[in-house]
Amino acid sequence: MSTIQVRDDNGVRVITFNRPDKRNALNLQMYTQLTEYLIQGESDNEIRAFMFRGQAECFTSGNDVADFLQNSGLGADHPAFRFLFCLLDLKKPVVAAVTGAAVGIGTTMLLHCDLVYANNSAKFQLPFVQLALVPEAGASLLLPQVVGQTKASELLMLGESFNASQAHAYGLINDIIESENIFEYALQRAHQLAALPPISLQSTKKLLRYNKEEVRAQMEKELIEFEARLASDEAKARFAAFLKR
Repeated sequence: MSTIQVRDDNGVRVITFNRPDKRNALNLQMYTQLTEYLIQGESDNEIRAFMFRGQAECFTSGNDVADFLQNSGLGADHPAFRFLFCLLDLKKPVVAAVTGAAVGIGTTMLLHCDLVYANNSAKFQLPFVQLALVPEAGASLLLPQVVGQTKASELLMLGESFNASQAHAYGLINDIIESENIFEYALQRAHQLAALPPISLQSTKKLLRYNKEEVRAQMEKELIEFEARLASDEAKARFAAFLKR
């Protein structure tokens, strides 16, 4: 069974992280598939919106650390960063349904989604500094814009987990939905987007995301620092301890 599942539902491309035995940890193959499905959907006039989801127990626990370390040569062509830059460049709207763990990129990717819903099981975390790394996905720029500078410093520096109620209060998610309804509700919202005039919708997204080039420049700065940190003795020690758990 594919670790990334895709289906098209009345104008919505639903993309599901499907590696529950690894808490939906994203490996390089999954990143490549994600990018391909997004590019295909972006060029398909029948697709009007995207939706990301996992299983009831987990959205995604972030990067597959072992796989990431085996393929640690970074750059704009690295599958993880190709996915993030692709997400940045999407013209069509993106909805996310978050259940369970949303760790690392599982949280930062939400900053590029247009509507985000979570249930009460959702747990968000940005543990980059704990792993001797730095943020990615433009989070060092986007997160302060959403939650404010001091709260962003707390979330990114301490890397403590926070729940759906906190995420809603911070403005990171649109609403908290009952567990049994989360996927249906998010899909309904995606269908609402897909039914709207597409050019007007995409133009509105473009206006809302007016600082895209600034975000791109910040993502490139983060990538340079991320690569340097990943190669450090500090990070190697942290990852070695993580893999022994």
